Amino acid sequence: MSTVSYKDAGVDIDAGNQFVENIKPLVKSTFDSNVVGGIGSFAGAYELPSGYKQPVMLGATDGVGTKLKLAIDSGRYDTVGIDLVAMCVNDLICNFGTPLFFLDYYATSKLDIEASTAVVKGIAEGCIKAESSLIGGETAEMPGMYSGKDFDLAGFAVGIAEKEEMNRLLHVKAGDTLIALPSSGIHSNGYSLVRKLFFEKLGYKFDSIVDGKELIDILLEPTRIYVKTFKQLKNKINALAHITGGGIVENLPRVLPENLKAIVYKDKIKVLPIFEIMAKHVEESEMYRTFNMGVGMVLVVSPENVADVLANSDGYIIGELTEGTREAVMV
Repeated sequence: MSTVSYKDAGVDIDAGNQFVENIKPLVKSTFDSNVVGGIGSFAGAYELPSGYKQPVMLGATDGVGTKLKLAIDSGRYDTVGIDLVAMCVNDLICNFGTPLFFLDYYATSKLDIEASTAVVKGIAEGCIKAESSLIGGETAEMPGMYSGKDFDLAGFAVGIAEKEEMNRLLHVKAGDTLIALPSSGIHSNGYSLVRKLFFEKLGYKFDSIVDGKELIDILLEPTRIYVKTFKQLKNKINALAHITGGGIVENLPRVLPENLKAIVYKDKIKVLPIFEIMAKHVEESEMYRTFNMGVGMVLVVSPENVADVLANSDGYIIGELTEGTREAVMV
């Protein structure tokens, strides 16, 4: 009677072990002095930093969405890991949390060691940019759940905040200035629309030249990580909003009290060329509720702190807060 192995079923344990060996130096490069133990245990361990009066732990999780499809189809795996980290840690800082550590989940049909190593290399690079330690992860081969070269990613970031600093609504007031921090590109939202527009409707190819660059380079530009800017300007910021899916109009109101509205001047926004191209084929309202339009983060700043924030960042003014019902109005 013939026997059947796990490898026959599509799961290669030896490949998984080789992958772990490949990523050990990448993971270790992200460690700080608070990481306890090494790689390969059943759980990652991280010692809480001292100096907090009432420390609160924060968690954020996210993925990369259908931007992954572009990475898979183009065979470009080196940047989506940065996106994964960015989408999580950029949310953490909006609650005034300082990122501490990160974990990832990588699920695929059949483990491609080269591709998966490139992905984790990007995750490690993102963690270094976010000053966060990559203390664990999980890789799953699941033939039957995924097909071909498809894979999926999920990320989990944990941070710490001082309890009294978390409720930013207490600091936001009428007359505050809205300062935009530029995005690096489309970031990681709206890619189902991006793919349909460029590749189905317009018939572009990955190597089509757009604004002097190959389209795939523009589309895979990794999401900007704002952690270092947050740490530098923390004491000058009343609140901050990560501009992801829903755009400015849906994300900015999340940091406003019920009695305030945000006035955002569209002509002040430094719209990136890729969005200007898309806007020729997509309604303006749809653009502003789907994409960041060149604004990756909006800072709410008191008038007396505006000069310092502008001098110590690449931010620029796009509006202000006034009395009214909680909403973001594009004018």
